[in-house]
Amino acid sequence: MAVMGGSVARRYARALFGIGLDAGKFEELGEELDGLAGLWRESDELRQALENPVFRPEQKRAVLQNILPKIAPTPEVQRFVLLLLERRRIVLLPAIARAYRDLTDAHVGRVRAEVTSAEELAPATLDRVRRSLEQRTGKKVIITPRVDRDLIGGVVARVGDLVLDGSVRTQLEDLRTRLLN
Repeated sequence: MAVMGGSVARRYARALFGIGLDAGKFEELGEELDGLAGLWRESDELRQALENPVFRPEQKRAVLQNILPKIAPTPEVQRFVLLLLERRRIVLLPAIARAYRDLTDAHVGRVRAEVTSAEELAPATLDRVRRSLEQRTGKKVIITPRVDRDLIGGVVARVGDLVLDGSVRTQLEDLRTRLLN
């Protein structure tokens, strides 16, 4: 189901992205979709209300119609989310939001990088890493910083399939391997 769910999520994301492109507000729609996906992930009550078969479809619709104007004011996203509910695809909301974000990033020439370090990096250091990754990829880079104390020191940057590992842990493992050989 995960693979099928992923392809279904991408189809829905492409459909909404096309609407956003035509309307000239694809980034705004994406932000609203992200907000709804965040609410979906954080609110057990919302997920239970919309997934529970005990509640009638009109009750579920009423719940969404109450929430949507506050988080997703555009009529395109409101209609889209109500359609997901109607077609029993509302559980795909986070996957659709991720696929939509990927489409937006590709369209505007942007990539996302996960930068992991042993301790929190200073903003100036993150900026240097971002500029270095932008030179390497030729695209605008959005960094998500992570902390992993096991790294000891250094930085590991992941941009898509590209992994740049400058961690002390990896350097020590490489040294150990060379010494054993």
